[in-house]
Amino acid sequence: MSKSPATREFARRERPLSPHLTVYRPPITMTMSIIHRITGGALYFGTLLVAAWLMAAASSQGAFDWVNWAFGTWLGRLILFGYTWALMHHMLGGVRHLIWDTGAGLEKHTASKIAWATLAGSILLTLLIWVAGYMARGAL
Repeated sequence: MSKSPATREFARRERPLSPHLTVYRPPITMTMSIIHRITGGALYFGTLLVAAWLMAAASSQGAFDWVNWAFGTWLGRLILFGYTWALMHHMLGGVRHLIWDTGAGLEKHTASKIAWATLAGSILLTLLIWVAGYMARGAL
């Protein structure tokens, strides 16, 4: 059974390519969802740091001093700052999902506003926590 000329012509036409990340701009809700998953993973690492600090505090003065020194270096503070941001971002992402679970804020425009608020809120809370911490230590 031979194919008609029209069928053969249709089979030869190239199909359009799907949009990919170099063409498609991901919406803010998608980006925040991906970052929410990444921060969840980062919290595992950060919690190990908290556990190391607690174990050092429970073991000896020398171990505690060493961990405090490591966390006080510029790299240690940068990691702790990132951990604080990951914690705040993941928490606010959880609140965003809780709001969505009630059925509210699911409209495209509202969901985008909430996603932007999650990002802004996590940055603001992180800065407030660090400023409060430095003020409590008398460093500001």
